[in-house]
Amino acid sequence: MRTVYLGTSEFAVGVLRRLADSPHRPLLVVTRPDRPRGRGRKLAAPPVADAAREIGIPLDQPASVNDPAAVDTIAQVDPEAVCVCAFGALIKEPLLSRWPMLNVHPSLLPRWRGAAPIERAIIAGDSVTGVSIMRVGEGFDDGPVCAQAPEPIQPDDTYGTLAGRLEVLGGDLLVRTLDEQPPCVDQEEPLVTYAAKISSEDRELNPSRPATELERVVRALTPHIGAYVVLGDGSRLGVRAASLLADEATRPPQGVISFDGPWPVLGCAEGALALVEVQPPGGRPMSGADYLRGHRK
Repeated sequence: MRTVYLGTSEFAVGVLRRLADSPHRPLLVVTRPDRPRGRGRKLAAPPVADAAREIGIPLDQPASVNDPAAVDTIAQVDPEAVCVCAFGALIKEPLLSRWPMLNVHPSLLPRWRGAAPIERAIIAGDSVTGVSIMRVGEGFDDGPVCAQAPEPIQPDDTYGTLAGRLEVLGGDLLVRTLDEQPPCVDQEEPLVTYAAKISSEDRELNPSRPATELERVVRALTPHIGAYVVLGDGSRLGVRAASLLADEATRPPQGVISFDGPWPVLGCAEGALALVEVQPPGGRPMSGADYLRGHRK
């Protein structure tokens, strides 16, 4: 099948590579423009742009995919289907209905529509998530679902480990959907949950919450966004790995960070959280033990 691929993020790269290795290899990849990144604010290409160049697929980076010129560029390759994965911009008419449009969404819709389905599934303590292939509609992830595949969430999964498996699952499921063209079924609206974009408040390890919840937050935001705890001077200490404190006898009071053990420990409303890997403000990631050695000097 003749396809065009719309994607931007690192997650979308894995799906693109699988599609490129199939009989449905895209004739064109469309992604977002280069943007300033990092402390130096240098222009950098989206991950999908780099991957398309490496694979050898023609690339377009319009200011808006809905502009007439961008739509004309897609039309020139005469696709039978447009495949979308983590594109990061709203697709509008007339592009929306000009070609059959399939979206790869990393959740079992209608659960976790929205921007952060992988993170929200881990934070909520879900035992299973998955991938849905759906028709793109005018709303956010509300189109009919054509195919789904589940994926268990392991107790030690981070965003990085789970997203890696879902990339593979999503690529395989997209190819199978293009091969078989199954019917698409409307989502059950009463079962909808929303995966809102991760905010600064979501990232904070607030000690008024149970340690079990905060441990899931750390895993859900590692390695890409990052959780943090507020220190006594108001600065933020990034937390990249954490574990539940097994010894209740050494649990510090709620809101107190203890520096007396082998690593920093945050006292929570229920239980305590050992900060196993941290990132000081302006510094590099390090073990909690190394951070403590520097803190005690």
